[in-house]
This record gives sequence, structure tokens and C-alpha cells, in this order.
Amino acid sequence: MSWLDATVHVIDFEGSRASGILEYGMVTIQGGLIRETHTRLCRPTGEIREEDVRTHGIRREEADRHEPFSREWDLFSGRRKTGPFAAHFAPVENSLIKSVWPYPGRSPDFTGLGGTTVEWGPWVDTGRLLPRLFEGLPGAGLSGLVEAFGCRETLDRLAGEYCPPERGGYHCALYDALGSALLLLKIAEFPQFRDRSLAWLLEMSAGSGDKGEVLRQRRLF
Repeated sequence: MSWLDATVHVIDFEGSRASGILEYGMVTIQGGLIRETHTRLCRPTGEIREEDVRTHGIRREEADRHEPFSREWDLFSGRRKTGPFAAHFAPVENSLIKSVWPYPGRSPDFTGLGGTTVEWGPWVDTGRLLPRLFEGLPGAGLSGLVEAFGCRETLDRLAGEYCPPERGGYHCALYDALGSALLLLKIAEFPQFRDRSLAWLLEMSAGSGDKGEVLRQRRLF
């Protein structure tokens, strides 16, 4: 089965280990389409540094009005059972979600081996995947790749449809998740990548040669 037919949940968090997760965005894609989105601000669990506010624009007096991210266990653990998570430079999202819940509960292993796992990953990582598949890109940052692949107009249109009015730019969780989702879907426009498996997508997203080799060897044996 092509990875395009699988369900993938693209995640972005704003916040830090110091403040906790202050905002989340989730975009579920399947069959080349956006199937659902989720986002909200979250009450901090620690200090929000002023330099971080300058990046994501979330202040304590606003975030304090919302429930903490920990209330979203059913959403995140439930979606993890239906497909792998994706993010742009996924180690950041993986670290933040593990700081709240070390494990998601038992979920299917989507690497093509069958069985189950108790990890949030492996993740599809657009920050690693696109530079690995396409030569000559102007860096690996989200905004640069969105521009390089001609996704900005579509991203802004989708932001107007799905994002809260005041959270429709970079460093806003759902906006960034939408950008990463568009980059992932862009891969399917290239015939050499369209019919690859989900296991291949996860393998190509691995953060090092060693991790990629582990996935390859596991599939061989």
C-alpha cells in the first residue's frame, strides 16, 4: 500500500521543556487530503521566557485561561493507534510529548513488521525527509521549504480556513503543522515517491544512518 493511503498525524508544538507545551496543532492526512485538524492554547507548567514570547507570541495571561496539555491524552494516544505521527524536525515534538506522557500506550507498529510498540515514534520527519530526497534545497527550515516547493499560497489559504484568526503565521502550532503536512503531500507529486510504502517513509525520516539501518535490517529479518 502506498504511504499516501495511510493515515498520518502531523504534529507541531509551541513551548519548551521549561514552560511546557503552550499550544498544539494536529493535522490528519489520508489519501492526499486533510481529514481533520485540532489546535488550542494550553496552560503553562513553568516559566514562559520573554525570548520565547518573541518567537511564538504566547503570553502567560492568555495561556493561563486554558486547560493544560495533559488533558489531551485521549486525543493523542487515540490518534497514535491509527497512524504514525509526523513533524518538522520531530525530535523536538517527541521530546515535548514524552515530557508529559513517556509512553502512548500500546499502538500498532507502522514500520511494516506487524506487532505493536509502546513508543510515540518512529516519526515521519519532513525536516530530514525532504533534504534527503531532493538535492539543492536552500536549507531545511520550514518556511524556506514551503517557499521552495511553492506551498505558501496554499498554506495561507488553509490557515484562513483552519487556524484561529490570531494564530495564522509561522511559530503558530496549527499553521506550522499545516506547512509540514503540505510538504509531505508535495512528495506524492513526484512519481518516484508516490507509491512507496509507509515503512519506506519512516526509514527515510530516520535521524541517522544507524537508525535507518535498524529499520532496514528489521524488515529484512
